[in-house]
Amino acid sequence: MEKRTTLQYYVLDVFSNTSYKGNPLSVVFTDGDLELEVYQNIAKEFGYSETSFVYYSAAQKALNVRSFTPIGFEIDGAGHNLLGAVCGALLKKLPIFEEQDETNRFVMMKNAPIPLSVSFDPVTQYPVVQMHQKPAVIKQEIPTYKIAVALGLKIEDLDSNDFVPSVVQTEVTHTMVPIKNSQLLNDCVPDNKLLIEISKEYQAEGFYCFAMSQNEDHLVETRFFNPIIGINEDPATGTAAGPLIGFLTQKKCAKLNKEYKILQGVKLNQPSLIEVMCRENDILVGGSSIITMKGELYV
Repeated sequence: MEKRTTLQYYVLDVFSNTSYKGNPLSVVFTDGDLELEVYQNIAKEFGYSETSFVYYSAAQKALNVRSFTPIGFEIDGAGHNLLGAVCGALLKKLPIFEEQDETNRFVMMKNAPIPLSVSFDPVTQYPVVQMHQKPAVIKQEIPTYKIAVALGLKIEDLDSNDFVPSVVQTEVTHTMVPIKNSQLLNDCVPDNKLLIEISKEYQAEGFYCFAMSQNEDHLVETRFFNPIIGINEDPATGTAAGPLIGFLTQKKCAKLNKEYKILQGVKLNQPSLIEVMCRENDILVGGSSIITMKGELYV
């Protein structure tokens, strides 16, 4: 038999301290860059919304992360794909920050440095990672009726008094969609074909549907649909949580420098809590992860 290369992997549940909740992510440990087809095949085999591949780059003095969806699309931005990759590397005890200044920690994502802060939960000792996203920019508004139809809702189900659906960017560009209440949010059934058409027309990837919460525990409840890159629904989306807290802060529904939580994934029975804070010059998106599986794969 020919000898095949073995790679180790973890499956982590991200934005959760409990296995089988949160957003599952496979993190594959490599010795450097692989062929594009190998990344794509492994991501397809795992079938999670994203699979991250990591190695420590001595040249960049940083953890290098690349992430792929099951349809082979390489993504960037600071979301659960990056948070889980960093937590996986730290839980594996890789010295990813050893050569970095404590006040300037970062990882490389598709050759762009993404700054982050790390602390450890005093009880569980799990790493808590906060990713620093750029300030939110509201790009444009989308007519309410277009999105209502694509989500199988009526125009009045979208909370049009305070907000209209808006394209917002930090690292990645997503559409923020206000929904009147949590029941309508969880009842809506998106039409992926229509969502893809809107994504193309407005050059925005996913749709982050949100309902303001009366619950002390979280500011908003959300659902995320991104069919244009092969994600029908995602249980926790860091790349959308940053734009949302930036949007809500600009709309005076959240305060600067205050930490809030976003609840996502309830409908999928994978509840996730994403910690967010809008600051003057950046947005923090964070949480922790737990290892649920580990193993080896062959290339």
